[in-house]
Amino acid sequence: MIPWLLFPFRDVIPGLSVFRYITFRAALAAATALILSLVFGPWVIRTLTRLRMGQHILQDTPENHQAKAGTPTMGGLLIVGSILISTVLWCDLHSGGIWVALVSLVGFCGVGAFDDVKKLLRRQNLGLRSWQKMLLLVAITLLVSWLVLHFNLRGSQTSQLSVPFFKKFRPDVGVFLVPWICLVVVGTSNAVNLTDGLDGLAIGGTLIVATTFAILAYVAGHAKIAGYLLVPHVPGSGELAVFLGAMGGASLGFLWFNAHPAEVFMGDTGSLALGGALGTVAIIIKQELLLVIAGGLFVWEALSVILQVGSYKLRGGKRIFRMAPFHHHMELGGLKETKVVIRLWITAIVCCVLALSSLKLR
Repeated sequence: MIPWLLFPFRDVIPGLSVFRYITFRAALAAATALILSLVFGPWVIRTLTRLRMGQHILQDTPENHQAKAGTPTMGGLLIVGSILISTVLWCDLHSGGIWVALVSLVGFCGVGAFDDVKKLLRRQNLGLRSWQKMLLLVAITLLVSWLVLHFNLRGSQTSQLSVPFFKKFRPDVGVFLVPWICLVVVGTSNAVNLTDGLDGLAIGGTLIVATTFAILAYVAGHAKIAGYLLVPHVPGSGELAVFLGAMGGASLGFLWFNAHPAEVFMGDTGSLALGGALGTVAIIIKQELLLVIAGGLFVWEALSVILQVGSYKLRGGKRIFRMAPFHHHMELGGLKETKVVIRLWITAIVCCVLALSSLKLR
């Protein structure tokens, strides 16, 4: 918004033309979201505490987690609010991709908030039933799918996928594109949600992946760079770097309060929203398969739960891990929470470096 208010004066006031650069506005969006998070964070925490929005801890989590009971949750409202304001201030409001990403962010945030409120009202860590939550998430994703297809946000060869490390292998999902979008967006949302179990873990992982995908979005939107790196060029998708810059800044600001010992939790309000938005961006820029690599932390956390449940049901109660998700397995192995978080952050960084390296290794 701000750049287009100032742009008519570009010939009068020197330096205003810099606002047309996506990289500059992405940096400003990140800085704005960071400042908003740091400024309003204490007020949000006080408000949530006053409203008695305290987290209820499951009994089957490690014993040291019981001390976290009562920590304010629904801090995702701070994250989503900071992203919304920063994106609208610094993006090109004519970009359809931006609006679809915001629809996904707000829609998934709404489902998460509904779930969190139900948990708080029941005074236990049980909100929406699994099928209810899944139904709502799929409904929002179907809307996102329609918007992506209706406005042709994936560019030419809409149903083709980009496969990492391969130059010309572009499988076409055809009529299965909508189910594919649902799988990616809902799956990413739930994966981030499952990762959100230790102080700073999910938000730190989100910061790393959002920064990586800001680079990928910029590359996809730049015809020359995309052509040189042999990745799909999606016209207009570069503007999503501003949105992801805001996500990165908001994540960094929230981490200030969510680092161990956490003063506030994001809750489903934040984790579902962030995951859904990341999945949506990946769909628009045709890098959903690369998200599997860049978001390796989230994928492994979700996979550990699937493997644990499958083993328990199919092998007569036998478990693979001490506890799932995997971060609890590491805790029960004797590692302190902070060490688990930092090691998993390192894992996330390595995954994102590998994802970026795939741009040249083709």
